[in-house]
Amino acid sequence: MSLGKKDIVKGIKSKAQISRTISQELLDKFIDIIIKKSKNFNVKISNFGTFYVHISPKRIGRNPKTGEEFLIGKRSKLSLKASNSSKKLLN
Repeated sequence: MSLGKKDIVKGIKSKAQISRTISQELLDKFIDIIIKKSKNFNVKISNFGTFYVHISPKRIGRNPKTGEEFLIGKRSKLSLKASNSSKKLLN
């Protein structure tokens, strides 16, 4: 089972007892802040984890249908390293 933005919005709505539109805006603004700030430096949220930009190197990809190979350029990806307290909650 996966958790989507709609599920998170629904959870914020019920926990904070606010409207769905406000909780949607809250989540969107939170995500925007994380994305914008992590371009310049790591974003650490205590007892949750650290968001950082990971640059994946260029590599060779393959079309599964035709088997044709092509070059995939290097990309920046946003990653999360969970904190120890988050890991303890999961295990």
